[in-house]
Amino acid sequence: MNDDDSDRGGRIVPAVVVGLLFGTMALTTLSADFAPEGAGFPADASVVHNIGYALFNLGAYDVATIPSEGFLAAFLIAAVALDVAVDGAVYLAKREEDGSIISAMGTAFTDGGREGGERR
Repeated sequence: MNDDDSDRGGRIVPAVVVGLLFGTMALTTLSADFAPEGAGFPADASVVHNIGYALFNLGAYDVATIPSEGFLAAFLIAAVALDVAVDGAVYLAKREEDGSIISAMGTAFTDGGREGGERR
């Protein structure tokens, strides 16, 4: 590290942004009105079934007992995020040798691991 003041400008902007973000989140949390008791769902309502009804757009047939479009949005966002994570892991796991892509495990033991197969 050097004692130049030239690097100080690059550190102050992110610090101010983080401070403003923290202040905004703290103000939002402190000004929120939380109900003392939870609203809850009816005892005979199934959230899972209602997400399925919303997924297949069966709300017009009056089979849904609770509105679940908010759950459906969260479900789909989580599904897309997990899919992106798995795709990224597969992309990072592959290797390249001599310009060709090979698997992360090397060669597959398709001959059961015995000597004399196609493996060299």
